[in-house]
Amino acid sequence: MENKPEETWNTPVSPIPTFKVDPVVVLILSFLTCGLYLIYWNIKAAEVLNAVYEKEIISQPIAIFAGCCYPVNAYFFYLVGKDGLPAVHKRVGLPMKDDSVLLLVLGLLFPMVAAMIVQSEINKLYS
Repeated sequence: MENKPEETWNTPVSPIPTFKVDPVVVLILSFLTCGLYLIYWNIKAAEVLNAVYEKEIISQPIAIFAGCCYPVNAYFFYLVGKDGLPAVHKRVGLPMKDDSVLLLVLGLLFPMVAAMIVQSEINKLYS
């Protein structure tokens, strides 16, 4: 039997989708669109975090509904802080920390600020 080497030429180098946005732009677009940009941002951030975690931790319906309903938005940011950001820190090589309570509170009171914090952490993947 012939032992063929595994082909890797067609395997993507990084399966993580690119979503690098300046956190200040997230804040500005959120205000200009009266929060509608956060629905799009939730979808893209969930897509990136799911790819980093290599498992679905935030489903797309939760990401969409989180932009419309504050209790779901708090749950979205709780999941991001509990599972998503530690996976990002592990991938980048930083010490893992649990920001779930901070993001939960900010998700309820100031979701745009919570999105800025998460976006700055996601941007570390691309630097």
